[in-house]
Amino acid sequence: MALDGVTVAALTRELKSKLNDGRIMKIAQPEEDELILTVKTREGQERLDICASASLPFVYLTDRNKQSPLTAPGFCMLLRKHLTNGRIVNITQPGLERIIRFEIEHFDELGDLKSKTLVAELMGKHSNIIFLDESGIIIDSIKHIPASVSSVREVLPGREYFVPNTEGKKELGDLASFGDFEELFKSGAGSAAKAIYGRITGLSPVMAAELCTRAGVDSDISNSALSEEEIRGLWDELCKLKSLLTRGDFEPNIIFEAGVPREFAVLRLEEYGTLETGDFPTVSEMLITYYAQKAKNVRIRQHSSELRKIVSTAIERISRKYDIQLKQLKDCEKKEKYRIYGELINTYGYGVKEGEKSFKAINYYNNEEVTVPLDPDMSVKDNAKKYFDRYMKLKRTEEAVSGQIKETKGDMEHLESIQNALDIASDEADLRQIKQELIDCGYIKKRSGKKGDPRLKSEPLHYISSDGYDLYVGKNNYQNDELTFKFAAGNDWWFHSKKFPGSHVILHIGDKAGQEIPDRAFNEAGALAAYYSKGRGQSKVEIDYVQKKEVKKPAGAKPGFVVYYTNYSMAIEADISALTAVE
Repeated sequence: MALDGVTVAALTRELKSKLNDGRIMKIAQPEEDELILTVKTREGQERLDICASASLPFVYLTDRNKQSPLTAPGFCMLLRKHLTNGRIVNITQPGLERIIRFEIEHFDELGDLKSKTLVAELMGKHSNIIFLDESGIIIDSIKHIPASVSSVREVLPGREYFVPNTEGKKELGDLASFGDFEELFKSGAGSAAKAIYGRITGLSPVMAAELCTRAGVDSDISNSALSEEEIRGLWDELCKLKSLLTRGDFEPNIIFEAGVPREFAVLRLEEYGTLETGDFPTVSEMLITYYAQKAKNVRIRQHSSELRKIVSTAIERISRKYDIQLKQLKDCEKKEKYRIYGELINTYGYGVKEGEKSFKAINYYNNEEVTVPLDPDMSVKDNAKKYFDRYMKLKRTEEAVSGQIKETKGDMEHLESIQNALDIASDEADLRQIKQELIDCGYIKKRSGKKGDPRLKSEPLHYISSDGYDLYVGKNNYQNDELTFKFAAGNDWWFHSKKFPGSHVILHIGDKAGQEIPDRAFNEAGALAAYYSKGRGQSKVEIDYVQKKEVKKPAGAKPGFVVYYTNYSMAIEADISALTAVE
């Protein structure tokens, strides 16, 4: 969930209570689109982080510092010149816009008191940090937006600052009565949720869906299909939201799904009633927790892009090779025809005259008449030899290509398993282990140089089942091998997707040996194997499971490859919401 106007309202209230009358002591710009302001308040020192990233914009208070470049960027130097030792006199949010304005007083070079405004716009790809003078004229911004980029508003030094009008939308505070809301709600076609977030400023799709849930309305139903009573229910929920914004009784929380942050909000989200909810004392702490995980995932995705490209290129190359080999194998199907031609010539050729181009005979394998082509320039005996030679050549080719196809298919499955490992990699240590596998298997040329940080060690994922069993998940092929053949005991249970590349999952028996394992533990382990496989998007994934002692690794097999000859199977959804992740 991106920051919406309701969350920004809660954040603005929090920042105002913490930073009002504080003095800006330090200004840093650790990234090209991020500022960190150190503010001295009566209660102590606060650090304000403002980020205008197109993918993850945010504002929050944090106790963590970030390393800045040796030479400060121009925008940072400009702010230092004007705002160092400046006093924050007010923090406001215009309407329910995703905008926070910091009004700051400072003394200029002549000792005169001046007023400036720092504006944080948290609008997705349009996010920006803009510095204004007392007249609302742009002094500078962290991102310059010329007319060639936006025909709606230029963000350049010397231009007048304004908030673009949102066509067709109204402020929540401007809706004074049910009649106002009803007219707005019915003013166009769309779902009930869209009729809310598409026509009221500051409400996100998640917030609109939540209002529908609380009003007992299906958020996907057409707005024109709602009765007056249902629309009035939505209006009542909007009135409660307005009251909440006035009182400021916010409840910062994050909805977790299998230990991973899914949504955040500053009020309870009833639409996610079955999922785990984590409460936070401040909006800043909620945003730090949520964005830290999201930023980590984005960073991992960026850092893994080179490895992904190497793997996808290798898969494309091997796929072409596989297609050629299949065509060669199909061509070898002619071999039996040539063998039969040779046998028929040897059997019936005594009656064929020299120079004949063909002769007819009964194929004694199926009792059908067949016409056998002949080369008139060759003897009958040489014609038979020619067909037997073709048969033997195709037979040798078939044997060779069959082995090559098996090897090529193994290479493709191995690369797809690495692709899956990249999808579930969660930190730099995981990527380093995957890269090492690509080097060991010859997909990346080994280079001498500085080794990676030895403190970075990739560990398997660990979950606790509903019945208290430990479940372990390998995040890549090296971890799969180690988990299965070094960590797991013989009576532990091993799970893996039957048709898709994926992780090895171990249901660890431990001190519960001799006890009957509940079906729920097997189902949850199977769900893990489904979730951490390439088939996680399927409605159900077929999972093989067997005691670990039945799993073998052939000599010389690729990392992660195993064989087993007896197993159980289940088809299960990739739902791991009942499991508890262990950090």
